[in-house]
Order: sequence, then C-alpha cells, then structure tokens
Amino acid sequence: MPTDHPVQIFTGAQVFDGHTFLGAQDVVVTNGTITSVVPAGTAVAAETTQGSPTPTVVDAVGKTLTPGIIDTHVHVKMWDAGSLMKYAEPFSYPFYKSVVNLKATLHGGVTFARDAGHADAGLRLALERGDIEGPKLRLAITVMSQTGGHGDSLTPSGVPGPNSLSYPGKPDSVADGIDGVRKKTREILRAGADQIKICSTGGVMSPSDDPRHSQFTYDEIRTIVEEAEAQGTYVMAHAQGTQGINNALRAGVRSIEHGIYLDESTIELFLANDAYLVPTLQAPLAVIKNADAGMPISPVAVAKARTVAQIHAEAVARAYEAGVKIAMGTDAGVGPHGQNLEEIELMAGVGMSIEDALTASTATAAELMHIEDRVGRIAPGLAADIVLFDGDLSQVGVGDIRQRVAAVYQDGIQRR
Repeated sequence: MPTDHPVQIFTGAQVFDGHTFLGAQDVVVTNGTITSVVPAGTAVAAETTQGSPTPTVVDAVGKTLTPGIIDTHVHVKMWDAGSLMKYAEPFSYPFYKSVVNLKATLHGGVTFARDAGHADAGLRLALERGDIEGPKLRLAITVMSQTGGHGDSLTPSGVPGPNSLSYPGKPDSVADGIDGVRKKTREILRAGADQIKICSTGGVMSPSDDPRHSQFTYDEIRTIVEEAEAQGTYVMAHAQGTQGINNALRAGVRSIEHGIYLDESTIELFLANDAYLVPTLQAPLAVIKNADAGMPISPVAVAKARTVAQIHAEAVARAYEAGVKIAMGTDAGVGPHGQNLEEIELMAGVGMSIEDALTASTATAAELMHIEDRVGRIAPGLAADIVLFDGDLSQVGVGDIRQRVAAVYQDGIQRR
C-alpha cells in the first residue's frame, strides 16, 4: 500500500540495519519502499530536484531507526491464557478480541508476526485488505498434537478447552500415527496455514502433561516435516523437554519454540541442522505474574511455570553462548499483547548483546520466516516497515525498549 507522501526522508537517525549500528544516516523511502541509506545530512539535497515531488522530512536526530520488530510466536486470538474465565465467554468473542490484540501488537512496535495457533485465514485476509489494523501475519491455524498432548486441551472433567474447538477454517488439532498426522497436516495446509505447528513435548498451560515428556514419535514428526516441505513450507515445534526437542531437530523442524530443557546434545543438533530457537522468555513469567495478581489460573499450570522459569533463562543463555540462531518470539496471548518488546529486554537480561537482541528481533526472525527478501533489514528494495525509538539504542541499551517506541511505520505509513 503506497503512502500518501511518495518520498519520505528520515534524517539523522542512528540506524540499526538488522545486523549492526551504522551511525547517523538518512533513510529515503519512496512509495513505501526503502530506496537508499546515505550519510546524515545528504539525502534532502539529493532528493530535492526540479520537478520531483517534495519529500516529507522526518527529523530523527537523537532517535534510533530499526527495521520493524518481528515476533515469531504470538497467539492473537488468545489473551490471559489459562484463565478459567474463558469458559464463560461466547465462542465468537475471541474473533473480536483479536482485532484489539492485533492493533496493540502493531502499536507496540511489531510490524510482522507469526501466529503459532488458533487464528484463521479470515483474519489474515482482513489484515491484507486493510479492514483491520495489525502486523502482517503468517499463520499456523491449528496446534497439531497427539491425543493427550499439549495441543489436546480436553480437561479432566471432560470439557474441551476453548482453544481446542474446531470450526470451518480451523481443523481439529489431534492426530495419531503416520497416516493420521499425514492427513492432519494436509487438512491444516488446506485451511490456509503458512507453516505447521506441532507439539513434540508437553507444556505449561496444558492440563494433563509434563513439559519434560516427549510427544509424537520421530517417525510421526518426520512425516509432518515431509508433508510441509512438499508444499514449500516448514514445521515449528513447541518443544520443552530434552528428548522431544532432539526428536524434532533430528526430524527436520525449522524452529524450536521455548526450548526449556536444553542440553549439550540439543545444542549440537541445533548447530548441525541450522535450526532456530524461539525462546519466549516472557511466557512463564507472565503466567506467574497473572497468578500473583489474582487471575484464576489452574494451580497445575502455575506450579509448572514456577518450576521452569529459571531453567528456561539458563538454557537460552547456554544456547546463545554456543552460537545457536535465536529469533525473537513472545508467546503473546500467554503474556499481554502490545508488550512484545519485553522479550528483547529479557533476551538482553540473559546475556545477549544489544545488537544480537535486535538482530534476533529483525533480520534473524525474517530469515526464519522466509521473508528476508521483504522485511527485517533497513536496505534498498525492502518494505519500509520501520520503528523509531527515542534515544541512541547503541548507547542506552534495550533494557527499557518498550518505553522508547516513538513511531511505527508499515510500508511507509505511520501507524503510531
């Protein structure tokens, strides 16, 4: 979508290009696309020629300009995950609430996101047509799970969890055996999934499993990966326990979500398979915060969150030190939408450098999602999905980056 101003010039910003800080630069945007990055103070004269459109100049001195932040793990139809109040709300309410969640996510600085389950193709179409406001979106549609697995939310009472309900456009999540997972993968792709999401271990929020225990066999996961790759896409795996992470990596999944119980064998598999870790450090902390604030959450889920929080942080630190590729993801929906950039603060808190935390949230995230030819860097030819932050992040760091968001642009159009 072109901007109303054919040429925009962001002048004098400290530019982070997706990999490194470039110092003070001018960035020129033409019809929503970045067209040049030049030394500060040179772009206006170069772009102001006789007969050319008058550029719109954005004074960015004292600010940092980054690519739009990419969150590779959100659930836009979820909020306050685990709250027992969900059982009292109408089936249709999450569709309307997702509109609010998407807007908050965009205004928080996230211009592109990967939904890890429950949003359907209608929501993506509404975004593409401009009917609603939010980040550009890639969808998993359904969280595929074995019977009794993390994505099977049948409760001990026999009542299904709200997120497990299927409807036209969102297939049921449960499948077992080689033939079962093959058929289910095809059903999910038919529904419009951009990637497949599976659960290869238990999880924190599910009612009847343990995060350390494996789910799906290697052969089942390999079948899912083969089906996804045959259609030009990939698999992301909710994986927290060591063996379940390793099974998923050996079977060829592209990204491990959470990765709580990592060990040296796991790290070696990450590196050997060129796979990505999406930490979601925010998620267990959000469960604990919500419970402490009095939200009615299953005591089982709260106990699991308290158990894994510190183990999780230590695991991510070890993976980072070993050189595992890390992409930013929050699990927003468990935590609050619009506070996604807290994950950058948390990544820095476990030892990631300023540049590496920002790279994980821009260029690396784009590479994981196969959208690096569109977004994720500030470079000519890419979409002007960009964020202006108050201050020079190379100097002040990212410890309070949520409070520094000054303006958010998609395709050159200011959204906040």
